[in-house]
Amino acid sequence: MKFLNGAWLVKQGYEVNYVSSVYSADIESDKLTLYCPLNQPIHSLGDTLNKGVLTIEVTSPHADVITTRLINYKRDRSHQPSFELNPSNTAVTIEETADDWRFTSGKLTLVVAKGDSLDFQYIREGKLVTRASLNSKAVVIDPSGQTFIVDQLDLAVGEKIYGLGERFTHFVRNGQSVDCWNLDGGSQSEQAYKNIPFYLSNKGYGLFVDTTGLVSFEIGTQNVSRVEFAVPEQEMTYSVISGNNLKGVIDNYTDLTGKPPKVPDWSLGLWLSTSMSPYFDQESILEMVDDMAAHDVPLSVVHIDSHWMKELEWCSFQWDEKKFPQPEKLLSELHQRGIKACVWINPYIAQKSPIFKEGARNGYFIKNTDGTIWQWDMWQPGMAIVDFTNPAATKWYQSKLRHLLEQGVDCFKTDFGERIPTEHVEYFNHADPALMHNYYTLLYNKAVYEVTAAVHGEENAVVFARSATVGSQKYPVHWGGDPTATYEAMADSLRAGLSLGMAGFGYWSHDIAGFEDRPVRPTPDLYKRWTQFGLLSSHSRYHGSNELKVPWRYGDEAVQVTSEFAKLKKRLAPYLSRMSQEAHETGVPVMRAMILEFPNDPTCEDIDTQYMLGDDLLVAPIFADDGFARFYVPDEEGNHTGDVWKNLLTGEEYKPGRWYEQKYDYHTLPLLVRPGADPLHVSRGSAS
Repeated sequence: MKFLNGAWLVKQGYEVNYVSSVYSADIESDKLTLYCPLNQPIHSLGDTLNKGVLTIEVTSPHADVITTRLINYKRDRSHQPSFELNPSNTAVTIEETADDWRFTSGKLTLVVAKGDSLDFQYIREGKLVTRASLNSKAVVIDPSGQTFIVDQLDLAVGEKIYGLGERFTHFVRNGQSVDCWNLDGGSQSEQAYKNIPFYLSNKGYGLFVDTTGLVSFEIGTQNVSRVEFAVPEQEMTYSVISGNNLKGVIDNYTDLTGKPPKVPDWSLGLWLSTSMSPYFDQESILEMVDDMAAHDVPLSVVHIDSHWMKELEWCSFQWDEKKFPQPEKLLSELHQRGIKACVWINPYIAQKSPIFKEGARNGYFIKNTDGTIWQWDMWQPGMAIVDFTNPAATKWYQSKLRHLLEQGVDCFKTDFGERIPTEHVEYFNHADPALMHNYYTLLYNKAVYEVTAAVHGEENAVVFARSATVGSQKYPVHWGGDPTATYEAMADSLRAGLSLGMAGFGYWSHDIAGFEDRPVRPTPDLYKRWTQFGLLSSHSRYHGSNELKVPWRYGDEAVQVTSEFAKLKKRLAPYLSRMSQEAHETGVPVMRAMILEFPNDPTCEDIDTQYMLGDDLLVAPIFADDGFARFYVPDEEGNHTGDVWKNLLTGEEYKPGRWYEQKYDYHTLPLLVRPGADPLHVSRGSAS
C-alpha cells in the first residue's frame, strides 16, 4: 500500500498518523502492553486530549517467536475466520530498565526504547536481527475512508527477502509490491493462486502477518530501506520468527501453522492426466495406461480431468454414463495394473447440475445479502459456490466424494478456490467476506483431504490442489497452475515452487511441458527437457489444456527419455520417502531453494534456476533448446579440499564454489550428488 509521495510528502487524500513513541507500558507475566501516542509524544496532561493511541501487545506463542498486535480500535473478532495456530507453553521474560523494555522468548529478544523516539529492535544472541524505528508504525486512512494498520521493518544492507507464497515474479522479492490475495491469474503475472503472508530474510528470520484477509507488502518500494506490510483493518497481528538458520525458522513457523504430513509413497511416482480432452472414455484410459506400460514407462497415478462429468454440469460428482458406463470396473482394472485413480473436482456447482436443487433447497451455497443464492456465469452457467462455513454443507459435499472414494477413486484434484466473491455476499456463519476470500481454500481442501483420509486412511490421504493459504501445507499436494508451453514458463514455474517451499509447503508439482498448449504446443525439445525437470520434482504430472502429453506424440527419443527418468524417480523412491518424512518433521520442503540449503554461501542468495531435491541432490534443469546449462556448485561451510560433487548420471566430478556451463544431451542434465551422499542407497553420513 503506497501512501507517500516520495520520501517526504503524503499522497493527496490520505491521512497518515505515525506512532511517535511509547508513553507507558503494562507488564504481565506473559504479555507486554505498550501505549503509543500517534503523531507526537505526550509530555503533559493536555497532550492526552484529542489524540489517538495505538495499543501494542507483545506476546510469544512459541520459543524464538515474538508476536506483536497493533490495535487502533478494538473490535469483536470472535466470529471471524482465523488460522488454526498451535501455541506452545512458552516461558518468556519481561524486564524494564531505565532506558527500555525487554521481552525475551527463547533466544530472541525485543528491545523497545523509552523516550521520544520510536525504536523496536529484535536481537538474537546479541546480534541485531531486524528493527522498526522512526515512522515505521502508523494508522493510515485512504481517500475512501478505509483504515489501514501499517508497520515497517528495516532492510539492512545486503538483506534479501523471499517467499510470500507461490509467486511467479523474480525469486528475490526486493523491489516488488505484493498483495497477498488469491486470484486465478495464470502463471505469467504478479497474481498468485497461493498467497502466504510469510517471508524469509537471508538475515535469518521470518515475518508472518496473521490475518486471513488482504496483506499488502512493499518490499523496498515505498521506502527503499524497509519492508512495509499493511492490512485494511483496525488491528494487525504479526510475528517475527527466528531460528538457528533458515530451516530452523521454517521449523518454528510450521510448528505454529502446521506441519505437512508424510505423503503416500505411491504419490511420488508419475501421474498421467487425460488433460482437458473431452474425448476420453473408459476404454481409451485403459488403452493409454497399457500403452505407457508397453513403452516401458512406469506409472503411478492416472488423473481423469473434468470431462468425467457431463458438460455444463460441473460439478455433479456423477460419471457421464455414456463415457463411463462401468466406473467401478474401470477403477478396479486400474488398481489391478497397480495404478491409482485421481478425478478432478472443484467447489462450484453449475445450475444444470443434478445436485444444484438439493444444495439450494438446503442452504448449502454462499448467498447474496438479500438471501438469494450468489451465482454467476464465469466458468459454468449459473454457478453457485459451496459454503464450507456451514457444517451441513461440508458434510453434504463430503458425502458426494465419499461415494466416489468407495467406488475406488483414490484421490481428488481440488481445482480452483480462488474466485471467491467479497461484495454483497453472506456466509452461513456471518463471517466478513473479505476475510473469507483467502481462507475459503483452506476449508475446501481440508474437507476433501479429511474425507479421503476417513475412507482410505491417513497414510493414503492426498489431494492435488491449486489454491492455498496459511495452513494449507497440512493438506498436500499443490501444483503450480497453468503455465504455457515455453522455456520461460518452465523457469517461472520453478521460481514459484521454490518460493512456495519457503512457507513450509513440503511438496509441489507442475504441469510437465506446460498446460496452455494453444496456440503454442510444446516442441519435442521442450517436452524432453521439462520431463527431466518434472520427474526430478517432488511430484510429477503430465497435463494439458487440450493435448494429451503422452511421450510417443513427441518422438521415439521422448519415449526413451520419459522411460529413463520415470525409472530414475522410481529408484529414488526410498530417498524421496525419507525426504517426505523430513518435511513432515521439520516443515522443510523436498524441493529447496539453494539459499535454504546453503545460507552461508552468498552466491546461493539469488539462484532460482536450480534447486536441491532433498538433502543430497542438486538439480539444474535445462532452459534452452541449445542444451546448455549454467549452474553453480555450492561451497559448504567447512568443506575440505577434494570434497567434490558427482553427477549421478555421468559420474563427472565438480569442485565446489564454482560456476559451470556445459552442454547436455536429452538423457543427462546437471544432477549432482552432495559429497558423502548416496541417495540411491544410503543417506549422507549413515552407515552402509
